[in-house]
Amino acid sequence: MSYTDKMLRDGALEGKNIVVTGGGSGLGKSMTKYFLELGAKVAITSRNLEKLENTAKELEAETGGTCLAVQCDVREYDQVEAMRNKVIETFGTVDVLLNNAAGNFISPTERLSHRAFDIIIDIVLKGTKNCTLAFGKHWIDTKYTNTSVLNIVTTYAWTGSAYVVPSATAKAGVLAMTRSLAVEWAKYGMRFNAIAPGPFPTKGAWDRLVPGDLAEKLDFAKRVPLSRTGEHQELANLAAYLVSDFSAYVNGEVITIDGGEWIKGAGQFNLLEQVPEEMWDQLEAMIRAKKNK
Repeated sequence: MSYTDKMLRDGALEGKNIVVTGGGSGLGKSMTKYFLELGAKVAITSRNLEKLENTAKELEAETGGTCLAVQCDVREYDQVEAMRNKVIETFGTVDVLLNNAAGNFISPTERLSHRAFDIIIDIVLKGTKNCTLAFGKHWIDTKYTNTSVLNIVTTYAWTGSAYVVPSATAKAGVLAMTRSLAVEWAKYGMRFNAIAPGPFPTKGAWDRLVPGDLAEKLDFAKRVPLSRTGEHQELANLAAYLVSDFSAYVNGEVITIDGGEWIKGAGQFNLLEQVPEEMWDQLEAMIRAKKNK
């Protein structure tokens, strides 16, 4: 038995219809794959339809499951409602919403424009709010129960972190929303929980957060008492448990999965203090180059 093994029994999510925002790549794709392997039908959403469709085809071929690609900008409420309606039209119902769509980049806050700050707030906080309201109100209106919302936050949602202030601000709001609605909407048969991951390397996000050789210089694994970063299957195992009926008595909880990183040193990106001023121009150029590819 290894920590990279799959945790739940076969068919553990059979009969569940799940929506994963930001499901076309990275951790969203990894969680979606495991949900499909456990028997769920999954709709993945993002703005890039081509990437979504390629991911859906790939995952269906690998798992034999049903994966629906639906284009949606979570910042726009009308698009979220249209996405919800298409998924319900296709699947019949939705049982689980996984708010995973996010955006982040490193920068001294004084270098940020108000628009750059807004981009992160709009995707992370406003996007999560839009999806939560659209699905939550539908569940209430139709009296559909035994539903679950799982939000992906971060450990600096409660500690804060320098150099990722928009993300920290937005994630703190998502965490507050999670705990608040876990109480308010439990009477409608909804559960709300969150996962706070530590460093789980992904190609896209890692290129923006630690571009070039910065990853080697900072070596995030050294900040983790277990001396390693996370494996995607570990996060997928936890997410699958929290959206399954095995966790029916878990509500309003945020579960940290970071190898002990945050209690070793709060503020995941505080160590960027070591980056000299002249290097920020180089880092911004590399981030923009990656983004434009």
